[in-house]
Amino acid sequence: MKQRLLLVTLLAAAMVVAACTPVPASPTVVAPAATPTTPVVATATEPIAGATAEPATPEPQPTAAPTGKTLTVMTHDSFSVSEDVVAKFQAQCGCTVQFLKSGDTGLALNKAILSKNNPLADVFFGVDNTFLSRGLASDIFETYASPALAQMPEELKLDPDNRLLPVDFGYVTINYDRAYFSENDIPLPASLRDLADPAYESLLVVENPATSSPGLAFLLATIATFGETGAYTYVDFWRELRENDVLVTDGWEDAYYGQFSGGSGEGDRPMVVSYATSPAAEVFFADPQPAESPTANLLLPGGSFKQIEFVGILKGAKEPALARQWVDFMLGDAFQADIPLQMWIYPGLPGAELPEVFTKHAQVPVDAVTLSPDQIEAGREKWIQAWTDAVLR
Repeated sequence: MKQRLLLVTLLAAAMVVAACTPVPASPTVVAPAATPTTPVVATATEPIAGATAEPATPEPQPTAAPTGKTLTVMTHDSFSVSEDVVAKFQAQCGCTVQFLKSGDTGLALNKAILSKNNPLADVFFGVDNTFLSRGLASDIFETYASPALAQMPEELKLDPDNRLLPVDFGYVTINYDRAYFSENDIPLPASLRDLADPAYESLLVVENPATSSPGLAFLLATIATFGETGAYTYVDFWRELRENDVLVTDGWEDAYYGQFSGGSGEGDRPMVVSYATSPAAEVFFADPQPAESPTANLLLPGGSFKQIEFVGILKGAKEPALARQWVDFMLGDAFQADIPLQMWIYPGLPGAELPEVFTKHAQVPVDAVTLSPDQIEAGREKWIQAWTDAVLR
């Protein structure tokens, strides 16, 4: 969402292990923010689980000796948090927090699983509902029923054993370039299947679901909408898109900034799979800020997918007490209020106040689809293979 639009990069190069970035007692920059040309939730090349190589042991950057213990939080690359929020926790725990950024969600989870006998961190943040079952089946998380969990909506709690606790959520959907459709007097598509109409030939760019989290989320939305059986399936839909010259990129960053024509994009395709908060980020990072975003959400029926992110304490954590405190903190007011403008996604806490740029320029899909974690785990690999056969071969 460079979206998670601009701030993080669920789009940084695949298979590169981010360095462990310690946060001193008086933190400077905790999680590097992207430049104004980078709004984000996710993705450059984001491999879906499957790596088998032993993860490299991170080498923390030198820092002043902490006054107390150190908590290590393993995350995906799009994680970001304000330094004053981390400072508040450090003052509360009398400890130092360091973040170990470890690639996209699938790659980071693989690293945590492969290092289960010698955990690289105390806490893991970033497992989403597309990888929840895999994370739970790996048996790497401790059960922890945080008192703060009582404030979270029931629909976000997908693990009844409280090994993975919900933190935030967001929506993958199609964004479009307002100016293109207005200047060319082209009506907007009214349904997903309309995207295969010759009127929209060569206008859409999507991400490969085998290498991108938003790409996978959009594929899942089409599966939930068209199904796997019957006269017209998701595979039929994707074959029609291929015939209509859909463009496929490896990751969100190239799709949004390289191929999309709207907002800060430099391409010639006026529709892109991105995030429902991308238009808000376009406004926030513009100078001067426009009254209306140059991009908008298409919000086609069945065309949006709801992602939920979770945090869990790793078994074998060196600092389990601090890990529990951190989980409580992530579900609490200060961290939740910080989420929108840091990770460009919605806080899980219902009472968390949203910034004005969200309420004015980010739309919430009323019919966002989802699939259960068990359905996703059972079908993910075959769905990706079927998509590859239909679109890339």
